[in-house]
Amino acid sequence: MNVLILKHAEVEGPGLIEEHLKAEKIPYWILNLESNPPLPKLDEITHIVLLGGPMSVHEEDRYPFLRREDLFIKEALQRGKKVLGICLGAQLIAKALGALVYKGPVKEIGWCDISLTEEGAKDPVFQGFPASFSVFQWHGDTFEIPAAGRLLATSSPVPHQAFRYGDNAYALQFHLEITEGIIEEWMQGYEKEFSAGESPRVSREEIFQQTRVKWTVSSDLWKRFISRFFGLTQP
Repeated sequence: MNVLILKHAEVEGPGLIEEHLKAEKIPYWILNLESNPPLPKLDEITHIVLLGGPMSVHEEDRYPFLRREDLFIKEALQRGKKVLGICLGAQLIAKALGALVYKGPVKEIGWCDISLTEEGAKDPVFQGFPASFSVFQWHGDTFEIPAAGRLLATSSPVPHQAFRYGDNAYALQFHLEITEGIIEEWMQGYEKEFSAGESPRVSREEIFQQTRVKWTVSSDLWKRFISRFFGLTQP
Protein backbone atom coordinates (compact mmCIF):
# COMPACT_ATOMS: atom_id res chain seq x y z
CA MET A 1 0.00 0.00 0.00
CA ASN A 2 1.23 3.48 -0.86
CA VAL A 3 -0.95 6.49 -0.02
CA LEU A 4 -0.85 9.98 -1.54
CA ILE A 5 -2.49 12.80 0.41
CA LEU A 6 -3.15 16.02 -1.51
CA LYS A 7 -3.42 19.23 0.54
CA HIS A 8 -4.92 22.47 -0.77
CA ALA A 9 -4.19 24.71 2.23
CA GLU A 10 -1.53 24.55 4.94
CA VAL A 11 -4.10 24.71 7.74
CA GLU A 12 -6.13 21.77 6.35
CA GLY A 13 -4.11 18.68 7.17
CA PRO A 14 -4.98 14.97 7.27
CA GLY A 15 -5.55 14.74 11.04
CA LEU A 16 -7.11 11.39 11.99
CA ILE A 17 -6.17 9.90 8.62
CA GLU A 18 -2.48 10.56 9.17
CA GLU A 19 -2.68 9.28 12.75
CA HIS A 20 -4.17 6.02 11.47
CA LEU A 21 -1.60 5.59 8.70
CA LYS A 22 1.23 6.15 11.18
CA ALA A 23 -0.23 3.69 13.68
CA GLU A 24 -0.60 1.01 11.00
CA LYS A 25 2.85 1.78 9.52
CA ILE A 26 1.32 2.38 6.08
CA PRO A 27 3.62 4.30 3.69
CA TYR A 28 2.23 7.71 2.75
CA TRP A 29 3.33 11.13 1.70
CA ILE A 30 1.66 14.54 1.71
CA LEU A 31 1.85 16.87 -1.26
CA ASN A 32 0.86 20.51 -0.66
CA LEU A 33 -0.49 21.76 -3.98
CA GLU A 34 -0.18 25.42 -2.93
CA SER A 35 3.45 25.34 -4.09
CA ASN A 36 2.50 23.83 -7.48
CA PRO A 37 4.61 20.65 -7.22
CA PRO A 38 4.49 18.08 -10.03
CA LEU A 39 1.99 15.29 -9.45
CA PRO A 40 3.48 11.78 -9.20
CA LYS A 41 2.94 8.82 -11.50
CA LEU A 42 -0.18 6.87 -10.59
CA ASP A 43 1.67 3.58 -11.01
CA GLU A 44 3.30 4.18 -7.62
CA ILE A 45 0.04 4.89 -5.76
CA THR A 46 -2.68 2.61 -4.35
CA HIS A 47 -4.80 5.18 -2.44
CA ILE A 48 -5.38 8.92 -2.86
CA VAL A 49 -6.86 11.26 -0.25
CA LEU A 50 -8.07 14.68 -1.42
CA LEU A 51 -8.37 17.12 1.49
CA GLY A 52 -10.39 20.31 1.84
CA GLY A 53 -9.53 23.91 1.11
CA PRO A 54 -11.04 27.41 1.06
CA MET A 55 -11.15 27.70 -2.74
CA SER A 56 -13.88 26.73 -5.21
CA VAL A 57 -13.33 23.96 -7.77
CA HIS A 58 -14.04 26.59 -10.44
CA GLU A 59 -11.18 28.92 -9.45
CA GLU A 60 -8.68 27.31 -11.83
CA ASP A 61 -7.35 30.67 -13.05
CA ARG A 62 -6.57 31.75 -9.49
CA TYR A 63 -5.30 28.31 -8.44
CA PRO A 64 -3.71 26.72 -11.55
CA PHE A 65 -3.00 23.46 -9.72
CA LEU A 66 -6.76 22.73 -9.75
CA ARG A 67 -6.66 22.18 -13.52
CA ARG A 68 -3.84 19.65 -13.25
CA GLU A 69 -5.48 18.02 -10.26
CA ASP A 70 -8.73 17.58 -12.20
CA LEU A 71 -6.91 15.59 -14.89
CA PHE A 72 -5.08 13.60 -12.21
CA ILE A 73 -8.36 12.67 -10.49
CA LYS A 74 -10.00 11.66 -13.77
CA GLU A 75 -7.12 9.34 -14.59
CA ALA A 76 -7.09 7.89 -11.07
CA LEU A 77 -10.81 7.12 -11.25
CA GLN A 78 -10.49 5.59 -14.73
CA ARG A 79 -7.69 3.35 -13.49
CA GLY A 80 -9.67 2.19 -10.46
CA LYS A 81 -7.46 3.74 -7.77
CA LYS A 82 -8.95 4.02 -4.30
CA VAL A 83 -9.88 7.69 -3.87
CA LEU A 84 -11.32 9.51 -0.86
CA GLY A 85 -12.42 13.13 -1.25
CA ILE A 86 -13.23 15.35 1.73
CA CYS A 87 -15.17 18.64 1.37
CA LEU A 88 -13.32 20.39 -1.51
CA GLY A 89 -11.90 16.96 -2.37
CA ALA A 90 -15.44 15.57 -2.67
CA GLN A 91 -16.44 18.48 -4.89
CA LEU A 92 -13.38 17.83 -7.09
CA ILE A 93 -14.42 14.18 -7.51
CA ALA A 94 -17.96 15.27 -8.43
CA LYS A 95 -16.60 17.76 -10.99
CA ALA A 96 -14.20 15.17 -12.46
CA LEU A 97 -17.21 12.88 -12.99
CA GLY A 98 -19.18 15.58 -14.79
CA ALA A 99 -21.48 16.62 -11.93
CA LEU A 100 -22.39 20.21 -11.11
CA VAL A 101 -20.64 21.93 -8.19
CA TYR A 102 -22.33 25.12 -6.99
CA LYS A 103 -22.99 27.41 -4.02
CA GLY A 104 -25.10 25.59 -1.44
CA PRO A 105 -28.38 26.90 0.00
CA VAL A 106 -26.56 27.69 3.27
CA LYS A 107 -22.99 27.78 4.49
CA GLU A 108 -22.57 24.85 6.87
CA ILE A 109 -20.05 25.45 9.66
CA GLY A 110 -19.94 23.35 12.83
CA TRP A 111 -21.68 20.16 13.87
CA CYS A 112 -24.63 19.01 11.76
CA ASP A 113 -26.69 15.84 11.67
CA ILE A 114 -26.76 13.66 8.56
CA SER A 115 -28.66 10.45 7.78
CA LEU A 116 -27.61 7.41 5.80
CA THR A 117 -29.69 6.54 2.76
CA GLU A 118 -30.83 2.96 2.17
CA GLU A 119 -27.80 2.57 -0.09
CA GLY A 120 -25.54 4.07 2.58
CA ALA A 121 -26.75 1.67 5.28
CA LYS A 122 -25.70 -1.25 3.05
CA ASP A 123 -22.40 0.29 1.97
CA PRO A 124 -19.35 -1.77 3.07
CA VAL A 125 -17.63 1.26 4.61
CA PHE A 126 -20.67 2.77 6.34
CA GLN A 127 -22.31 -0.53 7.32
CA GLY A 128 -23.18 -0.63 11.03
CA PHE A 129 -23.11 3.16 11.45
CA PRO A 130 -26.11 4.77 13.20
CA ALA A 131 -28.98 5.76 10.90
CA SER A 132 -28.25 9.40 11.81
CA PHE A 133 -25.18 10.96 13.40
CA SER A 134 -23.31 14.25 13.77
CA VAL A 135 -20.50 15.34 11.44
CA PHE A 136 -18.26 18.40 11.36
CA GLN A 137 -18.88 20.72 8.44
CA TRP A 138 -17.10 23.73 6.98
CA HIS A 139 -18.23 24.50 3.43
CA GLY A 140 -20.19 26.88 1.24
CA ASP A 141 -20.33 24.90 -2.01
CA THR A 142 -22.04 21.58 -2.62
CA PHE A 143 -22.41 19.10 -5.50
CA GLU A 144 -24.87 17.09 -7.53
CA ILE A 145 -24.48 13.31 -7.52
CA PRO A 146 -22.70 12.06 -10.68
CA ALA A 147 -24.71 9.90 -13.07
CA ALA A 148 -22.95 6.71 -11.94
CA GLY A 149 -22.69 7.77 -8.28
CA ARG A 150 -24.67 6.38 -5.35
CA LEU A 151 -25.98 8.79 -2.70
CA LEU A 152 -24.94 7.44 0.71
CA ALA A 153 -25.82 10.23 3.15
CA THR A 154 -28.17 13.18 3.16
CA SER A 155 -29.34 16.07 5.35
CA SER A 156 -31.43 19.20 5.33
CA PRO A 157 -30.87 21.79 3.91
CA VAL A 158 -27.86 20.33 2.00
CA PRO A 159 -29.13 16.98 0.70
CA HIS A 160 -25.96 15.60 -0.91
CA GLN A 161 -23.55 14.73 1.89
CA ALA A 162 -21.76 11.61 0.61
CA PHE A 163 -21.61 9.44 -2.46
CA ARG A 164 -19.71 6.42 -3.75
CA TYR A 165 -18.49 5.96 -7.30
CA GLY A 166 -18.00 2.33 -8.27
CA ASP A 167 -16.32 0.31 -5.56
CA ASN A 168 -13.26 2.52 -5.19
CA ALA A 169 -14.15 6.21 -4.69
CA TYR A 170 -15.88 7.98 -1.81
CA ALA A 171 -16.81 11.66 -1.70
CA LEU A 172 -17.75 13.21 1.67
CA GLN A 173 -18.97 16.79 2.01
CA PHE A 174 -18.07 16.79 5.72
CA HIS A 175 -14.74 16.49 7.54
CA LEU A 176 -13.98 13.04 8.94
CA GLU A 177 -10.28 13.90 9.34
CA ILE A 178 -10.69 16.61 11.96
CA THR A 179 -9.18 16.51 15.42
CA GLU A 180 -9.90 18.86 18.28
CA GLY A 181 -6.63 20.60 17.46
CA ILE A 182 -7.61 21.10 13.81
CA ILE A 183 -10.92 22.65 14.85
CA GLU A 184 -9.06 25.14 17.04
CA GLU A 185 -6.70 25.95 14.13
CA TRP A 186 -9.60 26.60 11.79
CA MET A 187 -11.28 28.87 14.32
CA GLN A 188 -8.17 31.03 14.16
CA GLY A 189 -7.21 30.60 10.51
CA TYR A 190 -10.73 31.16 9.20
CA GLU A 191 -11.76 33.73 11.81
CA LYS A 192 -13.31 35.98 9.15
CA GLU A 193 -16.10 33.41 8.74
CA PHE A 194 -17.48 34.65 12.06
CA SER A 195 -17.27 38.38 11.26
CA ALA A 196 -20.26 40.56 10.47
CA GLY A 197 -21.99 39.52 7.26
CA GLU A 198 -20.30 36.11 7.21
CA SER A 199 -21.65 34.63 10.43
CA PRO A 200 -22.67 30.94 10.32
CA ARG A 201 -25.73 29.64 12.09
CA VAL A 202 -23.75 28.89 15.26
CA SER A 203 -21.12 30.82 17.17
CA ARG A 204 -17.52 29.84 17.85
CA GLU A 205 -18.43 29.21 21.48
CA GLU A 206 -21.24 26.84 20.47
CA ILE A 207 -18.90 24.94 18.15
CA PHE A 208 -16.34 24.46 20.93
CA GLN A 209 -19.08 23.35 23.34
CA GLN A 210 -20.56 20.89 20.83
CA THR A 211 -17.09 19.53 20.02
CA ARG A 212 -16.51 18.64 23.67
CA VAL A 213 -19.79 16.69 23.67
CA LYS A 214 -19.60 15.02 20.26
CA TRP A 215 -15.90 14.45 19.67
CA THR A 216 -15.43 10.99 21.23
CA VAL A 217 -18.35 9.31 19.44
CA SER A 218 -17.54 11.04 16.16
CA SER A 219 -13.85 10.11 16.19
CA ASP A 220 -14.66 6.47 16.95
CA LEU A 221 -16.93 6.31 13.89
CA TRP A 222 -14.36 7.88 11.59
CA LYS A 223 -11.54 5.68 12.79
CA ARG A 224 -13.74 2.75 11.73
CA PHE A 225 -14.43 4.37 8.36
CA ILE A 226 -10.74 5.09 7.75
CA SER A 227 -9.72 1.53 8.65
CA ARG A 228 -12.31 0.09 6.27
CA PHE A 229 -11.43 2.45 3.43
CA PHE A 230 -7.82 1.34 3.59
CA GLY A 231 -8.93 -2.29 3.68
CA LEU A 232 -7.60 -3.06 7.15
CA THR A 233 -10.88 -4.23 8.69
CA GLN A 234 -14.11 -5.68 7.33
CA PRO A 235 -17.65 -4.35 8.04
